Amino acid sequence: MKYALLSDIHSNLHALDACLAHAQTQGAERLAILGDLVSYGAFPAEVVARCQKLQQEGAIVLRGNHEELIQTHNINSANPNPSLGSQTAEWTHNQLSPAQRFWLEILPLTAQVDHMLLVHASADAPDRWRYVEDERTASLSLDAACAHPDVRYVFGGHVHHQSLYYRGTGRQLMAFKPTSGVPIPTPKHRQWIATIGSVGQPRDGNPRAMYAVFDSTAARLTFHRVAYDHRAAARAVREAGLPEFFAQRLETGK
Repeated sequence: MKYALLSDIHSNLHALDACLAHAQTQGAERLAILGDLVSYGAFPAEVVARCQKLQQEGAIVLRGNHEELIQTHNINSANPNPSLGSQTAEWTHNQLSPAQRFWLEILPLTAQVDHMLLVHASADAPDRWRYVEDERTASLSLDAACAHPDVRYVFGGHVHHQSLYYRGTGRQLMAFKPTSGVPIPTPKHRQWIATIGSVGQPRDGNPRAMYAVFDSTAARLTFHRVAYDHRAAARAVREAGLPEFFAQRLETGK
């Protein structure tokens, strides 16, 4: 089966629609959305509604740290030194209906399907939102997931860049640099861990949206970059009165 893996949409409806359309052209049969549907962007209610509909149609949808951040008990508008995420948390909270907020709050942290463990951050502590950003943290996540004998692949998001590691003949992880659109053989006799990048807020200097397609039958993983109208998404951020920084980030991909 071909799975389209999407993460870190961050209320960017333009990017989400572009990636969903692209995934159709790649023959994706099932969607997995790995958290951080909201925050930063101008369309939280629309993105949540879209993801709710996709879940009803069979998509896997997970909870990320921003689904937690926008809940009432985590909003502190009086904080003199707010984090980047908390700068849009209260606005995002107010854009969502109570039913949408509840749906986000009860989403699962992980899902296991077809030899895959899906998670937003790190499989060794999914509720602590650790970044899988090097061989050490990737190894911790992979070890925890592959303690289950059926798991050979770990796919997550959270770090907003695309990466792939595999375990060779020893215990050490080997890094593999992915190229957009080029399928990577990922045979089941090895263990693999990947971060699939951000649909709605790339941070590598390239504004194109990120996602990946995993073919579980052929054991191949393909990372993708998708052009979309990022200027329109940035304009919507400004029109919503959100911080200028988030509009500039969409325009520059930084």
